[in-house]
Amino acid sequence: MARIASVVIPSDKQVWIALTYVYGIGTTTSKKILAEAKIEPTTRVKDLTEADEQKINDIISKKYHVEGDLRRLVSNNIKRLKDINSYKGMRHKAKLPVNGQRTRTNARTRKGKAIAVGGAQPKAASKT
Repeated sequence: MARIASVVIPSDKQVWIALTYVYGIGTTTSKKILAEAKIEPTTRVKDLTEADEQKINDIISKKYHVEGDLRRLVSNNIKRLKDINSYKGMRHKAKLPVNGQRTRTNARTRKGKAIAVGGAQPKAASKT
């Protein structure tokens, strides 16, 4: 098992896919990293040498914000928006979609499970 940016990446996958397991690295970024390190993207992680792993680690640490640093940066940005009471910050506080999506329908992922409005169900017949 290879450790890149303090993440254990799967050893049976191709390198360009395995790098996407690191938070902050997508497919495009992983291909750029491998091109700079002069490593074939289709090689398997288990076939990488220690020197190759070190090259990848060095490139990532020098040029990219990943994992804990990136998570901290994103959360600080969101906290700043909340503190200054910007529109986006208010949307984050209310747990609603932030980037202008509609909320009349959809937005279930962000808003959570739908709650029935009171009085919408028919009343059960009562015995007297």
